[in-house]
Amino acid sequence: MNPQLPIEVAEDTGIWTTDGLPMIYVPRHFFVNNHVEAEAAIGRDTYAQSLYKAGYRSAYFWCEQEAKTHGLRGLAVYEHYLKRLSQRGWGLFSFDEVDANTGHARIKLDHSVFVLAQGIAGVPVTKDKVCYLFAGWFSGAMDWVGQDTGKTWKTHSEETRCAAEGHDHCVFTVTPIEA
Repeated sequence: MNPQLPIEVAEDTGIWTTDGLPMIYVPRHFFVNNHVEAEAAIGRDTYAQSLYKAGYRSAYFWCEQEAKTHGLRGLAVYEHYLKRLSQRGWGLFSFDEVDANTGHARIKLDHSVFVLAQGIAGVPVTKDKVCYLFAGWFSGAMDWVGQDTGKTWKTHSEETRCAAEGHDHCVFTVTPIEA
């Protein structure tokens, strides 16, 4: 058990929770294979748009819940978000730069689950941006920070560099949406 990531398992239901939120624990290849098949079935553009919306909502909700659970505010919640994502096997996330006053950020991702899974258990190898699932997460978290600190901007996030393209790590860029 990782003492930095509290995981509780209810004996009567088998439900896993961390910080009071229900969790699901699955092998990486299982998740990535399902992700690849969903993309193939409905097309990358449609799938990416759906993932962005769902990820945005989920990140916003997570930030709201974690702020209450841990008594955190503003950018500290986003920093906690990246820490928890890093502790859950998605990869190692960190800010290259962040400005909570303007809604700008660059998030660095090392050891992405989607890059590491390529060529394993039937996951295809590609030289493309494969980590786009995370994009909505970062704008959702930034917009929560903005709302929490009284800002009125909304943001957009995109994967601007991927390790699958041959880079050392992935980069996501968060910018305010022009009104």
